Amino acid sequence: MGGSECCLKCLSGIPYASLIATILLYAGVALFCGCGHEALSGTVTILQTYFDVVRSPADALDVFTMIDIFKYVIYGVAAAFFVYGILLMVEGFFTTGAIRDLYGDFKITTCGRCVSAWFIMLTYIFMLAWLGVTAFSSLPVFMYFSIWNTCQNTTLLESSNVCFDLRQYGIVSISEEKKLCTASENFIKMCESNELDLTFHLFVCALAGAGAAVIAMVVAVSILIHNHVILTSKSTGRYCTRF
Repeated sequence: MGGSECCLKCLSGIPYASLIATILLYAGVALFCGCGHEALSGTVTILQTYFDVVRSPADALDVFTMIDIFKYVIYGVAAAFFVYGILLMVEGFFTTGAIRDLYGDFKITTCGRCVSAWFIMLTYIFMLAWLGVTAFSSLPVFMYFSIWNTCQNTTLLESSNVCFDLRQYGIVSISEEKKLCTASENFIKMCESNELDLTFHLFVCALAGAGAAVIAMVVAVSILIHNHVILTSKSTGRYCTRF
């Protein structure tokens, strides 16, 4: 019976809202980073194989260099939000009734208020950043959807010749003419291959992951603001919440 009471006591002190936000954040970041990385690799293959785009000299900034930069950014995002998720859970645990039960009633210090407010501001900035990432991630989804949808309707376009010019998307410079038309052999091969379909759906999954991260940030901001208000407004010493 004592063991059961101990387990129930521990479970009652878990910050479930913070736990849900952290799990959703990890899932979203993992989906965005993993699928985004593989989608960028697939983009390199498609550009080199079907659009005949070649890598510029080492000192030039081209689309392949930008893709490499995006990959390194993905590595940094994965590492940074792994640490942030841990901090989010720690913040949640330290604002639950479990701490009060262990150490008795306590009052938050001025330093604690500053740390809590700083964490709210940081989370809000991350939320805005993920909104921007979500908007940016929709661009390759739109571009790939246009090509993928054209491949799905090639029988309707037999009498016409639709071309995709990479200059319209800013992928190559204006002086370079890199077109892929529906009547060309490369376009037919690309539609029949798995690279296009896989890369398109990987970008869709990356977009979904970014959206999940936004939702996690919204939940986290709501939790942190709620806890901060409770911690700073009460005067009876019972400052802890179960969020």
